Amino acid sequence: MTEKDTYKTIVNAAPEVLFKDRNSKFIGYAFPVISEEEVRQHLETLKKKHHSARHWCYAWQMGTENTAYRANDDGEPSNSAGMPIYGQIQSFDVTDVLIVVVRYFGGVKLGVGGLINAYRTAAQLALEASEIEERTIDVVYELNFDYKDMNKVMRVIKEKNLNITGQQMEMDCRITLAVRKRDAGTVENIFEQLYGVRVTRVDR
Repeated sequence: MTEKDTYKTIVNAAPEVLFKDRNSKFIGYAFPVISEEEVRQHLETLKKKHHSARHWCYAWQMGTENTAYRANDDGEPSNSAGMPIYGQIQSFDVTDVLIVVVRYFGGVKLGVGGLINAYRTAAQLALEASEIEERTIDVVYELNFDYKDMNKVMRVIKEKNLNITGQQMEMDCRITLAVRKRDAGTVENIFEQLYGVRVTRVDR
């Protein structure tokens, strides 16, 4: 079995979506995120925007190989909001994503089943409104070498169509590369064979 080296995520924040049930309004949002600090900022912004709402329930997932996630019911009955939202993140198979559903209470209790359906549906609509793209899981390498070795390094980069993410040319040369995971071992080996070139794998 080949190891998975792609993942799906959303490109931009999705336009807000609305689901109504018995006068309660559930407004869904989807955001691309890569840190809990970003999650906190989005929640703060939405709480200011919807300051008279009753609940701001959410779920997020981050990471590609070792994923982390959180689901928050924000005062709704246990597992009636956060986990149904998280279930949609799993269903769409996306990561590096935050889904928030803001609830305005309409005066009629929906019961746990009604809440699960409403939060799940709002999360689903938010993801359906998002542009989802598949990306490669990359390994980052740093190459250190002298100017005299520049040509042979650049030849490999060109031949293998590698993605340069950073470079610094001072007393010596430093180039940072992002290499698709499935090709990483081969590429690392090629550079290790080049005399005078130091290859270091960078953990992000």
